[in-house]
Amino acid sequence: MYSETVMEHFKDPHNAGRLEGANAVGLVGNAACGDILKIYLRIENNVVEDVSFETFGCAAAIASSSVVTDMIKGKTVEEALAVKNADVVAALGGLPAQKIHCSVLAEEAIKNAIDDYNKRRGEQ
Repeated sequence: MYSETVMEHFKDPHNAGRLEGANAVGLVGNAACGDILKIYLRIENNVVEDVSFETFGCAAAIASSSVVTDMIKGKTVEEALAVKNADVVAALGGLPAQKIHCSVLAEEAIKNAIDDYNKRRGEQ
């Protein structure tokens, strides 16, 4: 059902846990399945210097959270915002159709975190 990459990120998630010194936080959830993703960013000079996550959900939700943190770490804010759920699915080697919503949570969490960052800086 899941690719080897999904299982690797599920069994040994990258960047898991709360990030001390985060200056942006994004929280999203899916009421239909109960998955919740909280992503923490530390942005300096328009670059995502560090990132972590906390996820309550299935293997696909945890794997999507893990891989997206790898994808945006070291990227500019604009590059992070450009990450789409299809990019997350591709990085994981695919997801079953009924689990695509997990990759959507990852995309939405990034957007919410960067919105939070901009609000904290008085840009919204």
